[in-house]
Amino acid sequence: MARPRNGTPCTVVIKLGSSSIVHEKTHKPLLSTLSALVETVVHLRAQGHKVVLVSSGAIAVGLQRMDMESRPKSLSGKQALAAIGQGRLIALWDNLFGQLGQPIAQVLLTRGDISDRTRYLNAVNTFQELLSLGVVPVVNENDTVSVSEIKFGDNDTLSAITSSMIHADYLFLLTDVDCLYTSNPRKDPQAKPIHVVSSVQQIRSQVSTSTLGSSLGTGGMETKLIAAEIATAAGVTTIITSSRNPQSVVSIIEYNNSLRSGHSTPAGSGRSSPVHHSPTNQDNSLPLSRPPHTVFLPSPTPLRDLKAWTSHTLTPSGSVIIDRGAHQVLSKRESGGRLLSAGVQAVQGAFASGQAVRICVRRKKGVANVDEAAAERAQGRLETETQPTTPTILPTSSITSSVSSLENLNMSTVPVPQSDVVLVEKSEEEVEEVGRGLANYNSAQIDKVKGLNSSYLPQLLGYADSEYVVENITIRVPPSP
Repeated sequence: MARPRNGTPCTVVIKLGSSSIVHEKTHKPLLSTLSALVETVVHLRAQGHKVVLVSSGAIAVGLQRMDMESRPKSLSGKQALAAIGQGRLIALWDNLFGQLGQPIAQVLLTRGDISDRTRYLNAVNTFQELLSLGVVPVVNENDTVSVSEIKFGDNDTLSAITSSMIHADYLFLLTDVDCLYTSNPRKDPQAKPIHVVSSVQQIRSQVSTSTLGSSLGTGGMETKLIAAEIATAAGVTTIITSSRNPQSVVSIIEYNNSLRSGHSTPAGSGRSSPVHHSPTNQDNSLPLSRPPHTVFLPSPTPLRDLKAWTSHTLTPSGSVIIDRGAHQVLSKRESGGRLLSAGVQAVQGAFASGQAVRICVRRKKGVANVDEAAAERAQGRLETETQPTTPTILPTSSITSSVSSLENLNMSTVPVPQSDVVLVEKSEEEVEEVGRGLANYNSAQIDKVKGLNSSYLPQLLGYADSEYVVENITIRVPPSP
């Protein structure tokens, strides 16, 4: 295969929505757009890039086959149409790619398929094998069996998770506008384009996300910002551009790779931020013109695979409420994303060891007090104590850092000393999710040891596989100043 014009080969994920695949009124395939995209993908493959296509449209194609005017409201109706349309959709893609000799593969996923770590890794291995064979995987959500509890929500999110799974360099979200605007450009002539986004969280206050997707789709600009947040956190450069000109994908990759060409990080690695100067074409030193698009810069410290899986593919089974000190420390990369029992204030819901949990904080301070159960614990009645209903004690060693490493004590006969008990603020306020992680113990066990030095785990639980009650924590919301 030919070498890319700029840099090393990339792994590229391209997402195409229903409104770009079929006509919104007639539901007939938009063959000109689809053919142009197929030619673009084949061109990228000829340059040595690996490409994954995330394609919506199963329900829309089902509508056309059954001569129905609008999507049904019932879940079973949508699932039936998805079953009707999915076969015809993949046949359409296979026919178009087949004309140019490019093999494809169908990959149907639900969130439930990748919520199990083994199945997730199997999916990753399948993607890697398909790409190594030169095949273009065509990914869609398995709407025939998806229910609300296991749906990705929309294919923008699915494409972001897919790009994270395969460690893609680029994620292209093809939509009906050429970039992100401060407001809807169709209604507001003063709408201004935004070319580069370094923080999705910060850009939300500058743009309008009130526009919804088409009658055929489920997304809109908000879902694309969510997808960009997921993908960039995993180190994937994310692009919003128009689906009317799929050929621009090639020039956008060349442009952004040229911006990186002066860095020590190889171009296309998705791990360095572009330098903002006029890139030049390596063939003739002429400056490259910037194709219309918005680029979301990847995080300089992307999430590890396990943390990305925990944060975005698992459905939490419960919540662990932590104190502000724990929140502060977990927000630092050097914490390792591990929480000691000392930082836990409360547990909500029932979950088993190994399941995903929400990490939450109480935003407002309440009244400090110690209940009777905590007093009994402080008096040394650990061996006979039943599970506390509202434990509210913390070891004094956790005041400075409730998730830092603590020295192990021999607790075979030593009760909790009075000096290890401090007042904890209780609050009636609702909790806020700030991150997610994987529980090392079940909800009842964490509830039993909350607020205590981890050295007490063997005596209270009868064993201690780990001194950390939750691991692989990813903090999404930083602590308030």
